Amino acid sequence: MAVRTRGVVKRYREVVAVDNVDLAIDDGEILGLLGPNGAGKTTVINGILGLTGFDAGEVSIFGRTMKRIDRDTRRRIGLVPQEIAVFDDLTAEENVTYFGRLYGLGGSALADGVRSALEFTGLSERGRQKPKTFSGGMKRRLNIACAVAHRPELVIMDEPTVGIDPQSRNHILESVRALARDGATVVYTSHYMEEVEAVCSRVVIMDNGRVIASGTQSDLKALVADAEIVDIELERMSPDIVAAVRGVSGVKECASDGTHLRIAAERDGVRLGRIIERAVDAGAEVLSAHVERPTLESVFLSLTGRSLRD
Repeated sequence: MAVRTRGVVKRYREVVAVDNVDLAIDDGEILGLLGPNGAGKTTVINGILGLTGFDAGEVSIFGRTMKRIDRDTRRRIGLVPQEIAVFDDLTAEENVTYFGRLYGLGGSALADGVRSALEFTGLSERGRQKPKTFSGGMKRRLNIACAVAHRPELVIMDEPTVGIDPQSRNHILESVRALARDGATVVYTSHYMEEVEAVCSRVVIMDNGRVIASGTQSDLKALVADAEIVDIELERMSPDIVAAVRGVSGVKECASDGTHLRIAAERDGVRLGRIIERAVDAGAEVLSAHVERPTLESVFLSLTGRSLRD
């Protein structure tokens, strides 16, 4: 097993950022750590890596329980941090070389690792250019290259697609699949449900520092098998509209996401027309409405009453 945590807790004075979290991450899997901003995902990652200490519980990496990661273990791990961590005044090749040396590479192994990492991330033609000339998506890809030049067994990617273009996002998602095909274990944290659905074999959903559900995507979607997820797009949103829809018999949860109402309703227990009627009575102008198949977003809505992006 690549990583296991047992009952880990992290407090910041009165705030419990991580609350009794158990994780078991198998060798070679892509585990999605899904939750809204502030759910505790990054704190869990930092604790696993020893960047911050847990107040309780234990962490095992590659079968060894440790309070602090030793040098040999650290060289088996690659971290893609949420913040872009490259040097603008070094070339892409120099950046990857620098981080490769930090991970213990040298000589021909370093040269091969740099070349492979730039090729892997689609930056071979940009190796001699400086990242201050790169787009946000290219910087994100360089972030990944710096983390994988040493061919780590465990790759932790913390929100790696924040603020990038669709082409770079697709490239990063394909790189995640490629890492797993090559035998690496990948931990992928995100609040983008569609990304986790696209690449992860198993998913852990966090909210307010706790694990609220975990399993394969099929397992999690089965949790809402008795519910229908309704999406209604409005001209404008208001608290009165949300409150009115929540009051409809058979509606289990209702959350606003921009101008969209996201509703979990009992299957066959409430008609879409009744929900729309109640929304219109509360002043809504309905632009569109449809019933969705279960998604990880609908699982989160059903469990918490909130949208992932709230």
